[in-house]
Amino acid sequence: MRSADTYIQSKLDERTSSGIYRALKPESNLIDFCSNDYLGFARSLALRESIAREISIYPQNLNGSTGSRLISGNLIYTENLERQIAAFHKSEAGLLFNSGYDANVGLFSSLPQKGDTVIHDELIHASIIDGARLSHANRYTFRHNDLDSLEGKLKQAKGICYVIIESIYSMDGDIPPIIDILQLTEQYNAHLIIDEAHAVGLYPSGLVTHLNLQDRVFGRIVTFGKALGCHGAIVLGNNLLRQYLVNFARSFIYTTAASFHQLASIKMAYELLENANDDIGQLKNNISLFKQGINPNPAYRLLNSDSAIQCLLLNSNTKAKQAAGHLQNTGFDVRAILSPTVPQGTERIRVCIHSFNTTADIDRLTATINTFINAE
Repeated sequence: MRSADTYIQSKLDERTSSGIYRALKPESNLIDFCSNDYLGFARSLALRESIAREISIYPQNLNGSTGSRLISGNLIYTENLERQIAAFHKSEAGLLFNSGYDANVGLFSSLPQKGDTVIHDELIHASIIDGARLSHANRYTFRHNDLDSLEGKLKQAKGICYVIIESIYSMDGDIPPIIDILQLTEQYNAHLIIDEAHAVGLYPSGLVTHLNLQDRVFGRIVTFGKALGCHGAIVLGNNLLRQYLVNFARSFIYTTAASFHQLASIKMAYELLENANDDIGQLKNNISLFKQGINPNPAYRLLNSDSAIQCLLLNSNTKAKQAAGHLQNTGFDVRAILSPTVPQGTERIRVCIHSFNTTADIDRLTATINTFINAE
């Protein structure tokens, strides 16, 4: 066996022996309590039909974009869409990226420079960490939602300082003290950037606009693969930031632009979101129903969350995998989240609630979870 193959096999063997080996799974017929399709847009027939109608209006557009936006892949349609989305989120400007990962890597690898400082919550998304590492800026982590920890790092900051948080955290589902964090960053002349990936939908245009903070936040990242049910992302900020990213964000400059189908999907998803009050109301009702249905158990804690992400801590990879396996065998698509994705001792099952989940399904899910945790 070649040396590279030997190394690869040894690393895979380590994962297997530690019980954290990852493998792809095909779609299943299980009841969805796992996906990020919070409002059911990904499965919406109305959205599918509106996308088809939109595409039919522009028969001259190609199947693919043919190149990067700086070469041959830019469209008037794209620039109009960016302005529409920015207006929806009450932002001066926005720049589309092909995915949330591309947006975060592009933004955080290009904006902070060597000698600057990036400070982020310890539970921030991996794509933000990857981007910040590429920037060569000084990088500090503060304890999750801990203002004293953040202030301690702000006191150490050099150069231009950027503080990054999520408005709803993807693995805990909780909301940070955004106003307090913003006040602290303003006190230290730092720039706050907020990833809104999991907030848009539950809060139609995100938590920043819900709190009317859009004029005080330096930048936002909104992704389309969660509640909007399609794919892509946008970085929101002022016109100066948009122009900077066009010139310096490598994940924007050196990639083929999104296809017209993707752009039309995003546009139509936003139109659907503007009239989604009933779906949002149903989602909130289903979240409450799930939380009320879980019986307290001192050994297995349900994290405090009012979002669509509900997590039951099971404290070990083994227990989390057992719980997920039991639920899947009972007909529910619920996944285990294992260390090192989450810190050791906080392994969990992560339940995603949707507007389309029925009361009967939620009742049966919570009853099954209660039976499992109380049998331990």
